[in-house]
Amino acid sequence: MQDLTVAVDDGILNIRVGAIIMRNNKILMVGNERSDYFYSVGGRVKFGESAEEAVIREVFEETGVKLAVERLGYVHENLFIGDGKTNAGKKIYEISFYFFMNVPDDFEPVCNSVTEDGEKECLTWIDIDTDKKYYPEFFREELADISEGVKHFVTRDV
Repeated sequence: MQDLTVAVDDGILNIRVGAIIMRNNKILMVGNERSDYFYSVGGRVKFGESAEEAVIREVFEETGVKLAVERLGYVHENLFIGDGKTNAGKKIYEISFYFFMNVPDDFEPVCNSVTEDGEKECLTWIDIDTDKKYYPEFFREELADISEGVKHFVTRDV
C-alpha cells in the first residue's frame, strides 16, 4: 500500500498519525541524525488503512512493540516548509491524528527505523517542559494538563 502523500501544485499533502506514548511525565519522541529537533512516533497513513491501524503499525515499526490505542486526542492541520532531502523548500499541508497509546509497565522500545531520506532514527524519552525543540509544539501545554475529548489545532508556518 502506498503512503497518503499527494503532490498538489507546488506542494505536498500528507495524511499522518502520531502516537502519544507517555511514562512518568515523559513522552517518547523520535530524532534523527540530520535534525536538531524531535517529533512524535508515527508516520504516514497508507491508502486503505484507518488512522488507528496506521498508528499501531507505525508504533510497531518504530519501537518494535505493538501497542493498543487508548483514544484519539488531537487533530492537527499543519502548513509548513519541508526540510528533508526529498521535500526541502516545498510547502507541506499535513493533517495529523494523534492517539494516546496504552503503554504497559514492561514497555521497552527498540528503534531500528530510518526516515524516508534514509537517516537513522533514535527514540528518546523527553520531559514535556524541556528546552529541546520538538513537534508538535502544542504538546508542551496540552500534555501538561490532559483533557478528555478531541482537540483540533491549526498551525501555519508559511
